[in-house]
Amino acid sequence: MIRKKHSASFKAKVALDAIKGELTIAELSNKYGVHPTQISAWKASLLKGITLPFEQSQKENEYDEKYVEALERKTGQLAIENDFLKKNWNAFHKKNGSK
Repeated sequence: MIRKKHSASFKAKVALDAIKGELTIAELSNKYGVHPTQISAWKASLLKGITLPFEQSQKENEYDEKYVEALERKTGQLAIENDFLKKNWNAFHKKNGSK
C-alpha cells in the first residue's frame, strides 16, 4: 500500500470538520479518504496545539519586558558613568589650568 502525505492545510481542514461534529468520524473518513484513527489523531493534535499562538505572544511579551529592564539598567549605569567622567574631567582641567 502506498503511503499518502497530506498537507498541513488538509489536515487542519479535516481536524476542524471533526471538531465541528457535523459529521461522524466514519463519515469524515469516507468523505476525505483518510483512516478514522488518523482523523482522531489530527483532531487531538489540533486541540492540543490550539493555545500555542496565545502562549507565543505571552512569551514574546515576557522577553520584551526583560529586554526593556536590561536596557533601563544599562541606561542608568551609563548615566552614572557619564556624570562621574564630567565631574572628574572638570576637576582635571581646573587642576592643570586648561579649559
